[in-house]
Amino acid sequence: FNRATPVTGPTYVDATIAGKRLRRGARLWTVATSTFKAETYRFLRQDRPTVEEIAAGAAYPPGTVHLPGWADSEWLKQLVAEQLVTVRNKRGFAKLEWQKLRERNEALDCRVYARAGAWILGADRWSEKQWDELARQVAPPERGAPAPAVSRSARPVRQRRSVRSKYMG
Repeated sequence: FNRATPVTGPTYVDATIAGKRLRRGARLWTVATSTFKAETYRFLRQDRPTVEEIAAGAAYPPGTVHLPGWADSEWLKQLVAEQLVTVRNKRGFAKLEWQKLRERNEALDCRVYARAGAWILGADRWSEKQWDELARQVAPPERGAPAPAVSRSARPVRQRRSVRSKYMG
């Protein structure tokens, strides 16, 4: 809770791919999971508009968690599998700590890391125009409308950089 930003990085670390070591081959971000877990629980507690209010034109409040129709009770239990408790150390100082209520919490972890990814992409700073464009891209096509043409622009192949010395001609 005491970080200036919820995601820091990236830091570059060595990686091994197909037996070959790549220096600085992987990028790692440090995620303040407490921040995003607290945000998730805050959003889950929000009051949602009723069906009548939505029909009258009411909008969902910002941050509303829209749960998928396939979410069963096991998935929902995983989403709320931790709680924030105050624990005291040997010297009597209190600190906040997330403790598991049940063994499995993959749904909560996935939500936290997806939210961190959205933060890295800058979704918190997107304008309404950007959100509308994204909604247009994922909207189902209208009936009878021709399928949009997909343009795949070929990326130019980068020339390998080499240093040529003029000393030997």
